[in-house]
Amino acid sequence: MTTEPAVPAPATAARSRAQRSEDSRARILDAAVACLVEGGYSGATTLTIQSAAEVSRGRLLHHFPSRDRLLVAAAQHLAVKRVADTEERVRRVVEQDPPADVFARVDRVIELLWESFTEPHFWAAVELWTAARANDGIADALRPEERRLGASIRASMARMFGAELAARPRFKQLRDLLLTSMRGTAMTYTFDPRDPGADPMLAQWRELARLLLAG
Repeated sequence: MTTEPAVPAPATAARSRAQRSEDSRARILDAAVACLVEGGYSGATTLTIQSAAEVSRGRLLHHFPSRDRLLVAAAQHLAVKRVADTEERVRRVVEQDPPADVFARVDRVIELLWESFTEPHFWAAVELWTAARANDGIADALRPEERRLGASIRASMARMFGAELAARPRFKQLRDLLLTSMRGTAMTYTFDPRDPGADPMLAQWRELARLLLAG
């Protein structure tokens, strides 16, 4: 007696196709970020990304018909993940080793924020910012994504610092100063690599936080 092979239910098959599609999209995005970081904008060609992601040309073009849109999506994809990871690290620190006071928490948040500016997502973004200067297509694709990412980062920073500090009158000023200063300081590492944990700006950022959040 023979048995007929089981036929997947339509809903299960659809989920399986959707999952395979999502998996290939994630591989393409991860590969694009790696290519941006390793080879810069000029080295992150669609052929290089396709090879690194181990997908077909058709699959890559199905998800991302435009190279520039792919690179922007890849950088933003990783940045969003890293913002969430930084926030999760702050949450674990606060829960597992509660700071002695609000400024001990501020110190830890500043350290973790600064760490995020040494990670691959930042350097991928730098490559795109530089390319956007002379490429209107990248600039047009990047502008709305950076605005969305900026809003996400600002909301995440409020949660990291905590409701009490985020409600203080000069918190927004501190937040914006930290982001711009950390971004500028990180850029100097392109030509002067050193230990980020020993950067003298860390002490200045902590002092700035105390000055602006006092009271």
